[in-house]
Amino acid sequence: MANETMSNQEFEQLLLNSYTYKINVADVVKGVIVKKEKDGYLVDIGAKTEAFLPNREISNIPDKDVDEVVKLWDEKEFYIIKDEEEDEVAILSLKKVSCAQAWQKLAELKNNNENVMAKVLSSVKGGLIAEIEGLRGFIPSSQLRTGAPSEMQVGQDIEVKILEADPKRNKLILSQRQVYTQQREMVADEIISRLAVDQVVEGEVVRIADFGAFVDIEGIDGLLPISEISWERIKHPSDVIQLGQKIEVKIIKIDEDLKRISLSLKRMGTNPWEEIVDKFKEGDVIKGTINKITSFGAFINIYPGVEALLPSSEIADGQVNINSMFNLGDEIEVLIKKFTPQEHRIGLSMKDIQK
Repeated sequence: MANETMSNQEFEQLLLNSYTYKINVADVVKGVIVKKEKDGYLVDIGAKTEAFLPNREISNIPDKDVDEVVKLWDEKEFYIIKDEEEDEVAILSLKKVSCAQAWQKLAELKNNNENVMAKVLSSVKGGLIAEIEGLRGFIPSSQLRTGAPSEMQVGQDIEVKILEADPKRNKLILSQRQVYTQQREMVADEIISRLAVDQVVEGEVVRIADFGAFVDIEGIDGLLPISEISWERIKHPSDVIQLGQKIEVKIIKIDEDLKRISLSLKRMGTNPWEEIVDKFKEGDVIKGTINKITSFGAFINIYPGVEALLPSSEIADGQVNINSMFNLGDEIEVLIKKFTPQEHRIGLSMKDIQK
Protein backbone atom coordinates (compact mmCIF):
# COMPACT_ATOMS: atom_id res chain seq x y z
CA MET A 1 0.00 0.00 0.00
CA ALA A 2 1.41 3.32 -1.08
CA ASN A 3 2.35 5.78 1.56
CA GLU A 4 -0.42 8.41 1.42
CA THR A 5 1.19 10.58 4.05
CA MET A 6 2.47 13.90 2.56
CA SER A 7 5.64 15.32 4.02
CA ASN A 8 5.70 18.85 5.43
CA GLN A 9 8.18 19.86 2.75
CA GLU A 10 5.92 18.66 -0.06
CA PHE A 11 2.92 20.44 1.49
CA GLU A 12 4.80 23.70 1.77
CA GLN A 13 5.86 23.48 -1.88
CA LEU A 14 2.29 22.86 -3.03
CA LEU A 15 1.07 25.78 -0.91
CA LEU A 16 3.79 28.03 -2.32
CA ASN A 17 2.96 27.03 -5.87
CA SER A 18 -0.70 27.87 -5.30
CA TYR A 19 0.20 31.50 -4.51
CA THR A 20 2.85 32.12 -7.14
CA TYR A 21 3.08 32.17 -10.90
CA LYS A 22 5.78 32.57 -13.50
CA ILE A 23 6.48 36.10 -14.68
CA ASN A 24 8.47 37.01 -17.76
CA VAL A 25 10.24 40.10 -19.07
CA ALA A 26 7.83 42.39 -21.01
CA ASP A 27 4.76 41.03 -19.19
CA VAL A 28 2.29 43.57 -17.83
CA VAL A 29 1.01 42.55 -14.41
CA LYS A 30 -1.16 44.01 -11.67
CA GLY A 31 0.33 44.78 -8.32
CA VAL A 32 -0.13 46.68 -5.06
CA ILE A 33 2.46 49.11 -3.69
CA VAL A 34 3.20 47.93 -0.17
CA LYS A 35 6.34 49.72 1.04
CA LYS A 36 8.45 52.77 0.29
CA GLU A 37 12.21 52.32 0.06
CA LYS A 38 15.04 54.82 -0.37
CA ASP A 39 15.31 54.40 -4.14
CA GLY A 40 11.84 53.13 -4.94
CA TYR A 41 8.91 50.99 -3.78
CA LEU A 42 8.20 47.34 -3.05
CA VAL A 43 5.26 45.93 -4.97
CA ASP A 44 3.24 42.78 -4.33
CA ILE A 45 2.59 41.16 -7.71
CA GLY A 46 1.84 37.68 -6.35
CA ALA A 47 5.36 36.35 -6.89
CA LYS A 48 7.49 34.49 -4.33
CA THR A 49 8.94 37.80 -3.19
CA GLU A 50 7.91 41.40 -3.55
CA ALA A 51 9.10 43.11 -6.73
CA PHE A 52 10.97 46.42 -6.81
CA LEU A 53 9.87 49.62 -8.58
CA PRO A 54 12.82 52.06 -8.91
CA ASN A 55 12.06 55.78 -8.70
CA ARG A 56 13.53 56.27 -12.18
CA GLU A 57 10.88 53.92 -13.60
CA ILE A 58 7.87 55.67 -12.06
CA SER A 59 7.19 58.60 -14.38
CA ASN A 60 8.12 59.51 -17.96
CA ILE A 61 7.44 63.19 -17.22
CA PRO A 62 10.70 65.05 -16.41
CA ASP A 63 11.01 66.44 -12.87
CA LYS A 64 7.74 64.83 -11.83
CA ASP A 65 7.49 64.21 -8.07
CA VAL A 66 7.17 60.42 -7.72
CA ASP A 67 5.02 60.84 -4.61
CA GLU A 68 2.40 62.49 -6.82
CA VAL A 69 2.30 59.44 -9.07
CA VAL A 70 2.29 56.53 -6.60
CA LYS A 71 1.08 56.07 -3.04
CA LEU A 72 1.09 53.14 -0.65
CA TRP A 73 -1.62 50.55 -1.35
CA ASP A 74 -2.24 51.85 -4.87
CA GLU A 75 -3.09 49.06 -7.31
CA LYS A 76 -1.58 49.59 -10.75
CA GLU A 77 -0.32 47.79 -13.82
CA PHE A 78 3.44 47.31 -14.11
CA TYR A 79 5.82 46.31 -16.88
CA ILE A 80 8.37 43.57 -16.05
CA ILE A 81 11.87 44.86 -16.86
CA LYS A 82 13.73 42.00 -15.15
CA ASP A 83 12.15 38.77 -14.02
CA GLU A 84 12.57 37.13 -10.64
CA GLU A 85 15.68 35.02 -10.05
CA GLU A 86 16.73 32.84 -7.15
CA ASP A 87 18.57 35.58 -5.29
CA GLU A 88 17.15 38.70 -6.95
CA VAL A 89 13.70 40.28 -7.04
CA ALA A 90 11.80 41.26 -10.16
CA ILE A 91 12.29 44.84 -11.41
CA LEU A 92 9.22 46.76 -12.50
CA SER A 93 8.45 49.85 -14.54
CA LEU A 94 5.40 52.03 -14.27
CA LYS A 95 6.47 54.58 -16.86
CA LYS A 96 6.71 51.98 -19.64
CA VAL A 97 3.03 51.19 -19.11
CA SER A 98 2.22 54.91 -19.06
CA CYS A 99 4.30 55.36 -22.19
CA ALA A 100 2.41 52.63 -24.06
CA GLN A 101 -0.91 54.12 -22.95
CA ALA A 102 0.24 57.59 -24.03
CA TRP A 103 1.17 56.35 -27.53
CA GLN A 104 -2.23 54.70 -27.81
CA LYS A 105 -3.99 57.91 -26.75
CA LEU A 106 -2.03 60.02 -29.23
CA ALA A 107 -2.83 57.58 -32.03
CA GLU A 108 -6.53 57.99 -31.25
CA LEU A 109 -6.21 61.79 -31.21
CA LYS A 110 -4.45 61.70 -34.57
CA ASN A 111 -7.05 59.40 -36.12
CA ASN A 112 -9.83 61.68 -34.87
CA ASN A 113 -7.97 64.80 -36.08
CA GLU A 114 -8.27 66.32 -32.61
CA ASN A 115 -6.20 69.16 -31.19
CA VAL A 116 -4.09 68.63 -28.08
CA MET A 117 -2.11 70.89 -25.74
CA ALA A 118 1.68 70.54 -25.74
CA LYS A 119 4.26 72.12 -23.42
CA VAL A 120 7.33 73.70 -25.01
CA LEU A 121 10.49 72.14 -23.56
CA SER A 122 13.24 73.68 -25.68
CA SER A 123 14.17 75.35 -28.94
CA VAL A 124 16.44 73.31 -31.22
CA LYS A 125 17.80 73.64 -34.73
CA GLY A 126 14.89 73.45 -37.12
CA GLY A 127 12.05 73.64 -34.61
CA LEU A 128 10.83 72.99 -31.08
CA ILE A 129 10.78 70.08 -28.65
CA ALA A 130 7.41 69.80 -26.89
CA GLU A 131 5.89 67.31 -24.44
CA ILE A 132 2.50 65.61 -24.58
CA GLU A 133 1.42 62.95 -22.07
CA GLY A 134 5.06 62.56 -21.03
CA LEU A 135 6.23 61.92 -24.60
CA ARG A 136 8.62 64.22 -26.44
CA GLY A 137 7.59 65.44 -29.86
CA PHE A 138 9.13 67.67 -32.52
CA ILE A 139 7.49 70.70 -34.12
CA PRO A 140 9.37 71.67 -37.31
CA SER A 141 9.77 75.41 -37.93
CA SER A 142 7.58 75.01 -41.02
CA GLN A 143 4.77 73.80 -38.73
CA LEU A 144 4.98 76.75 -36.35
CA ARG A 145 2.58 79.61 -36.82
CA THR A 146 5.36 82.17 -36.53
CA GLY A 147 8.08 80.07 -38.19
CA ALA A 148 10.46 81.28 -35.47
CA PRO A 149 11.23 78.74 -32.70
CA SER A 150 13.14 81.33 -30.67
CA GLU A 151 9.92 83.27 -30.11
CA MET A 152 8.41 80.42 -28.11
CA GLN A 153 9.08 80.44 -24.39
CA VAL A 154 10.08 77.29 -22.49
CA GLY A 155 7.11 76.13 -20.42
CA GLN A 156 4.57 77.73 -22.77
CA ASP A 157 1.48 75.65 -23.59
CA ILE A 158 0.46 75.63 -27.25
CA GLU A 159 -2.31 73.88 -29.17
CA VAL A 160 -1.12 71.41 -31.81
CA LYS A 161 -2.22 68.67 -34.14
CA ILE A 162 -0.48 65.30 -34.37
CA LEU A 163 1.06 64.66 -37.78
CA GLU A 164 2.82 61.40 -36.93
CA ALA A 165 2.82 59.12 -33.88
CA ASP A 166 5.07 56.06 -34.32
CA PRO A 167 5.99 54.28 -31.05
CA LYS A 168 8.26 51.76 -32.81
CA ARG A 169 10.48 54.57 -34.12
CA ASN A 170 9.78 56.78 -31.10
CA LYS A 171 8.72 59.47 -33.56
CA LEU A 172 6.18 62.13 -32.67
CA ILE A 173 5.73 65.03 -35.13
CA LEU A 174 3.41 67.91 -34.28
CA SER A 175 1.97 70.96 -36.02
CA GLN A 176 0.87 74.27 -34.56
CA ARG A 177 0.16 75.82 -37.95
CA GLN A 178 -2.53 73.28 -38.86
CA VAL A 179 -4.50 74.32 -35.77
CA TYR A 180 -4.58 77.90 -37.00
CA THR A 181 -5.40 76.78 -40.55
CA GLN A 182 -8.39 74.87 -39.23
CA GLN A 183 -9.54 77.78 -37.09
CA ARG A 184 -9.05 80.19 -40.00
CA GLU A 185 -11.28 78.15 -42.29
CA MET A 186 -14.02 78.17 -39.67
CA VAL A 187 -14.10 81.95 -39.21
CA ALA A 188 -12.66 83.30 -42.49
CA ASP A 189 -15.97 83.83 -44.32
CA GLU A 190 -17.56 85.71 -41.44
CA ILE A 191 -14.50 87.91 -40.83
CA ILE A 192 -13.89 88.70 -44.50
CA SER A 193 -17.55 89.73 -44.91
CA ARG A 194 -16.88 92.54 -42.40
CA LEU A 195 -13.72 93.82 -44.09
CA ALA A 196 -13.36 96.21 -47.02
CA VAL A 197 -10.60 97.54 -49.29
CA ASP A 198 -9.00 100.74 -47.87
CA GLN A 199 -10.20 99.84 -44.37
CA VAL A 200 -7.62 100.42 -41.62
CA VAL A 201 -7.34 97.53 -39.16
CA GLU A 202 -5.09 96.60 -36.26
CA GLY A 203 -3.29 93.27 -36.24
CA GLU A 204 -0.42 91.34 -34.70
CA VAL A 205 2.68 90.27 -36.64
CA VAL A 206 2.68 86.47 -36.33
CA ARG A 207 5.22 85.42 -38.96
CA ILE A 208 8.08 87.06 -40.84
CA ALA A 209 9.61 85.75 -44.05
CA ASP A 210 12.00 87.16 -46.66
CA PHE A 211 9.08 88.14 -48.90
CA GLY A 212 6.99 89.85 -46.23
CA ALA A 213 5.04 89.25 -43.04
CA PHE A 214 1.77 87.69 -41.93
CA VAL A 215 -0.46 89.78 -39.72
CA ASP A 216 -3.30 88.32 -37.63
CA ILE A 217 -6.47 90.27 -38.38
CA GLU A 218 -9.29 89.13 -36.08
CA GLY A 219 -8.18 85.50 -36.33
CA ILE A 220 -7.11 85.24 -39.97
CA ASP A 221 -3.67 85.97 -41.39
CA GLY A 222 -3.24 88.73 -43.93
CA LEU A 223 -0.14 89.08 -46.11
CA LEU A 224 1.97 92.20 -45.78
CA PRO A 225 4.42 92.05 -48.72
CA ILE A 226 7.89 93.53 -48.23
CA SER A 227 7.10 96.05 -50.99
CA GLU A 228 4.19 97.34 -48.87
CA ILE A 229 6.08 97.74 -45.61
CA SER A 230 8.00 100.94 -46.35
CA TRP A 231 8.36 103.49 -49.12
CA GLU A 232 12.10 103.26 -48.57
CA ARG A 233 14.16 100.28 -49.71
CA ILE A 234 14.59 97.68 -46.94
CA LYS A 235 16.61 94.47 -46.96
CA HIS A 236 14.27 92.44 -44.77
CA PRO A 237 10.85 92.95 -43.11
CA SER A 238 12.49 92.63 -39.68
CA ASP A 239 14.26 95.93 -40.40
CA VAL A 240 10.93 97.63 -39.73
CA ILE A 241 8.61 95.23 -37.86
CA GLN A 242 9.03 92.54 -35.21
CA LEU A 243 7.19 89.34 -34.26
CA GLY A 244 4.39 90.00 -31.81
CA GLN A 245 4.22 93.69 -32.70
CA LYS A 246 0.77 95.30 -32.95
CA ILE A 247 0.50 97.47 -36.07
CA GLU A 248 -2.17 99.34 -37.98
CA VAL A 249 -2.37 98.42 -41.66
CA LYS A 250 -4.57 99.22 -44.64
CA ILE A 251 -6.40 96.50 -46.57
CA ILE A 252 -5.45 96.81 -50.24
CA LYS A 253 -6.98 93.61 -51.64
CA ILE A 254 -9.54 90.96 -50.64
CA ASP A 255 -9.82 87.62 -52.44
CA GLU A 256 -13.11 86.14 -51.22
CA ASP A 257 -12.68 82.91 -53.20
CA LEU A 258 -9.25 82.12 -51.74
CA LYS A 259 -10.12 83.81 -48.42
CA ARG A 260 -6.99 85.95 -48.54
CA ILE A 261 -6.36 89.57 -47.69
CA SER A 262 -3.40 91.75 -48.69
CA LEU A 263 -2.20 94.55 -46.47
CA SER A 264 -0.08 97.68 -46.61
CA LEU A 265 1.83 99.45 -43.88
CA LYS A 266 3.46 102.11 -46.02
CA ARG A 267 0.10 103.42 -47.26
CA MET A 268 -0.80 104.38 -43.71
CA GLY A 269 1.40 107.43 -44.27
CA THR A 270 1.64 110.06 -46.98
CA ASN A 271 2.76 108.90 -50.41
CA PRO A 272 6.18 110.54 -50.92
CA TRP A 273 5.71 110.43 -54.70
CA GLU A 274 2.79 112.80 -54.27
CA GLU A 275 4.81 115.05 -51.99
CA ILE A 276 7.59 115.60 -54.54
CA VAL A 277 5.33 116.79 -57.36
CA ASP A 278 5.88 120.42 -56.40
CA LYS A 279 9.39 119.98 -54.99
CA PHE A 280 11.29 118.94 -58.14
CA LYS A 281 11.17 119.50 -61.88
CA GLU A 282 13.15 118.46 -64.94
CA GLY A 283 16.47 120.29 -65.18
CA ASP A 284 16.95 120.60 -61.40
CA VAL A 285 20.42 119.72 -60.08
CA ILE A 286 20.06 117.99 -56.71
CA LYS A 287 21.99 115.78 -54.31
CA GLY A 288 21.12 112.17 -53.55
CA THR A 289 22.44 109.05 -51.82
CA ILE A 290 23.31 105.81 -53.60
CA ASN A 291 21.01 102.99 -52.35
CA LYS A 292 21.74 100.25 -54.86
CA ILE A 293 24.26 99.58 -57.64
CA THR A 294 23.46 97.31 -60.60
CA SER A 295 25.07 96.49 -63.93
CA PHE A 296 22.82 98.99 -65.71
CA GLY A 297 23.04 101.87 -63.27
CA ALA A 298 22.50 103.08 -59.72
CA PHE A 299 19.39 103.83 -57.68
CA ILE A 300 19.62 107.17 -55.94
CA ASN A 301 17.55 108.21 -52.93
CA ILE A 302 16.59 111.83 -53.68
CA TYR A 303 13.79 112.15 -51.08
CA PRO A 304 12.68 109.90 -48.17
CA GLY A 305 10.92 106.99 -49.85
CA VAL A 306 11.73 108.09 -53.41
CA GLU A 307 14.39 106.42 -55.56
CA ALA A 308 15.46 107.64 -58.98
CA LEU A 309 17.54 105.79 -61.58
CA LEU A 310 20.93 106.95 -62.76
CA PRO A 311 21.67 104.79 -65.86
CA SER A 312 25.28 103.88 -66.62
CA SER A 313 24.94 105.68 -69.95
CA GLU A 314 24.14 108.91 -68.08
CA ILE A 315 27.22 108.89 -65.85
CA ALA A 316 29.76 109.89 -68.48
CA ASP A 317 30.41 109.74 -72.20
CA GLY A 318 31.80 106.36 -73.13
CA GLN A 319 31.89 103.13 -71.19
CA VAL A 320 32.18 103.33 -67.37
CA ASN A 321 32.79 100.84 -64.56
CA ILE A 322 30.08 101.90 -62.15
CA ASN A 323 31.24 99.58 -59.34
CA SER A 324 34.67 101.19 -59.25
CA MET A 325 33.24 104.71 -59.31
CA PHE A 326 30.64 104.53 -56.50
CA ASN A 327 29.97 102.93 -53.13
CA LEU A 328 26.69 102.42 -51.33
CA GLY A 329 25.91 105.45 -49.21
CA ASP A 330 27.87 107.89 -51.40
CA GLU A 331 26.28 111.30 -51.81
CA ILE A 332 26.43 112.54 -55.41
CA GLU A 333 25.13 115.47 -57.44
CA VAL A 334 22.72 114.62 -60.28
CA LEU A 335 20.43 116.32 -62.75
CA ILE A 336 16.77 115.39 -63.10
CA LYS A 337 16.44 114.49 -66.78
CA LYS A 338 13.00 112.85 -66.76
CA PHE A 339 10.38 113.57 -64.11
CA THR A 340 7.14 111.51 -64.08
CA PRO A 341 6.20 111.01 -60.39
CA GLN A 342 2.69 109.86 -61.35
CA GLU A 343 4.36 106.74 -62.80
CA HIS A 344 6.89 106.54 -59.94
CA ARG A 345 9.72 107.14 -62.41
CA ILE A 346 12.55 109.65 -62.31
CA GLY A 347 15.56 109.55 -64.66
CA LEU A 348 18.84 111.14 -63.63
CA SER A 349 22.03 112.21 -65.35
CA MET A 350 25.53 113.20 -64.25
CA LYS A 351 27.11 113.89 -67.60
CA ASP A 352 24.46 116.48 -68.53
CA ILE A 353 25.42 118.63 -65.54
CA GLN A 354 28.56 119.61 -67.43
CA LYS A 355 26.64 120.71 -70.51
